[in-house]
Amino acid sequence: MSIICGVPILECVCCLGCSRWVWKRCLHTAGHDSENWGLATSDEFEPIPRVCRYILAVYEDDIRKPLWEPVGGYGINPDLLLVKKTYKDTRGRAPPYILYLDHDHGDIVLAIRGLNMAKESDYAVLLDNKLGKKKFDGGYVHNGLLKAAGWVLDTENETLKDLVKKYPDYTLTFAGHSLGSGVAAMLTLVVAQNLEKLENIDRKRIRCYAIAPARCMSLNLAVRYADIIHSVVLQDDFLPRTATPLEDIFKSLLCLPCLLCLRCLRDTCVSEDRMLKDPRRLYAPGRLYHIVERKPFRCGRFPPVVKTAVPVDGRFEHIVLSCNATSDHAIIWIEKEAKQALELMHKDDKAMQIPPQQKMERQETLAREHSEEYKAALQRAVTLAVPHAYALAPYGTFGKTDDGEEEEEESPGSSGGSSRRKKETWNELIERLYDKEDSKHAVLKKSVSSI
Repeated sequence: MSIICGVPILECVCCLGCSRWVWKRCLHTAGHDSENWGLATSDEFEPIPRVCRYILAVYEDDIRKPLWEPVGGYGINPDLLLVKKTYKDTRGRAPPYILYLDHDHGDIVLAIRGLNMAKESDYAVLLDNKLGKKKFDGGYVHNGLLKAAGWVLDTENETLKDLVKKYPDYTLTFAGHSLGSGVAAMLTLVVAQNLEKLENIDRKRIRCYAIAPARCMSLNLAVRYADIIHSVVLQDDFLPRTATPLEDIFKSLLCLPCLLCLRCLRDTCVSEDRMLKDPRRLYAPGRLYHIVERKPFRCGRFPPVVKTAVPVDGRFEHIVLSCNATSDHAIIWIEKEAKQALELMHKDDKAMQIPPQQKMERQETLAREHSEEYKAALQRAVTLAVPHAYALAPYGTFGKTDDGEEEEEESPGSSGGSSRRKKETWNELIERLYDKEDSKHAVLKKSVSSI
């Protein structure tokens, strides 16, 4: 009898729990993720719409006869399109990409397209991973994306080296959308760790724009490389918020809404402290730019506002239950809204009529604020006891904690086998330095770590 009397109480507890989850999820909007972030400026956001158009150009078969040209065109001079690789050229080892020399903006751009749902090779890149399978620079990364990045760098190494040497004042930009954003982020990681393979390029010349980024690296790496990696998220985009491994997402692509709801329910019940303590959990990389164009409980789109930060906790941890969660992932919409947001920023700048001298001072202040924010994020990661997190030395340079060891590991090899090292490919370098134990924890190989 007592058991029967307890059933209604149990039902009430379950109903209250479900009601709390529904209330919490329905009230959580994309604006909550970035409500405490600062506003982005036109100077730092200027390259993003242009980079989106470069990525869109990868989809064209012939850039001289475009079929999907956005309003205003791609802004590409066909004569300066140095490399264009298709699926036939990459043989499934990486998504298609282009290498473009942008003289107008002093930029060497390698742009990578997003996922092609009709190509098995793209799925093969995504499915080549398990949590904790690949460790890189003291953190975990997506194995398939890292291998694709190694192949791209191995293929274009000589071309990039010649361009970097020929144009010493130009920046080197890696950009990608969706699947391509993960490859671009891995490209940046590998190049930043092996600067000598590109004529000892200055780290400050390297930058990455990950559009609608995949969660491809652990939290300590995502924060540590925030000075050169920039991720752009449009409102409710599901991919940067989905902690589910990419291979699980695309295995369940036909039932994606159900999967997102299940992940949403699970993430609501898991404490954020537990999420932060999981070293294998992957995150969207670098500094985040969040384009907000819709407000809760209001219809229609509003003039887009761009907010930016280097967050540690609250880094797009929860999926937003929205009918726009998948449409906001489209590169066409991101380019359109980013362009509109930049135009609004320029209008505000003209209305203020900032003198040139004050504008220079403003840019210097912005760089200093970003530096301080970056250092604060690193310190925050250390305070929260994020695995493998440590505070770096000066902004934009490697610290002596882990990276110094990396440099020491490479120097002995260069004395005895310099000729062999010169011919070593990027993939061989990655495989030589990093390996996986039976416990599924990837570590430096014993031959390397013993040096």
